[in-house]
Amino acid sequence: MRKWRHRLTCLWSYRKQVAGPQSNLCAPLQSVVPDHSALRSSDWFRQALSRKPTKTPVSPESTRSDVSQPSSSDRPPPLGPSPAVSPTPPPTHVGAHGGSSGGSGRWSKDYDVCVCHSEEDLVAAQELVSYLEGSAAGLRCFLQLRDATPGGAIVSELYQALSSSHCRVLLITQGFLRDPWCRYQMLQALSEAPGAEGRTIPLMSGLPRAAYPAELRFMYFVDGWGPDGGFRQVKEAVTRYLQTLS
Repeated sequence: MRKWRHRLTCLWSYRKQVAGPQSNLCAPLQSVVPDHSALRSSDWFRQALSRKPTKTPVSPESTRSDVSQPSSSDRPPPLGPSPAVSPTPPPTHVGAHGGSSGGSGRWSKDYDVCVCHSEEDLVAAQELVSYLEGSAAGLRCFLQLRDATPGGAIVSELYQALSSSHCRVLLITQGFLRDPWCRYQMLQALSEAPGAEGRTIPLMSGLPRAAYPAELRFMYFVDGWGPDGGFRQVKEAVTRYLQTLS
């Protein structure tokens, strides 16, 4: 018994020397024992860090609904001056010889001259047309057998030719006076432009003055007995009238 007491005394003194004079030798050895609550909290924190975050799927509808769309009142006005709307010009009718019915002056009609003649005077009419078209003025002539629309009605073609020409030349011959169709052409030309000075030009060829038609008695005619058959006077009369249109 004394031996065990002596050993405890020695052990106590040795512990006191190692721990120091201010240490509490009677304190329980709780610091040596691990704290189970602290271990549990550290394990929970480690598990929380090791977990992977779960991604929540985002639908396109929710994305579009989350983004606010600017209203028309919030949109800024366009930069620069506002475009001016130019009025569309009315369409113009282009004639057979490049003339425009929507223009003015000479080019407001398709032809300058419409030559009215009998069928037996076709050669003389062709010579007159060649002279007028070959002149420096380059007059645009309508010759029925050459320029009429194939298949068109004769009366309609005559009316269209007269209304589309500035001047009308009546090649008055013996055959012209005998042909009822030529008389109709003369009356139609007069009705298209009654009293229009310079538009209807009678050309007497091979006839005396007494044979001049009574319907044309208020108009001067061109005498075709001259060396050029009166073609120069016809050209000058047409050119003079065209100059009044410009």
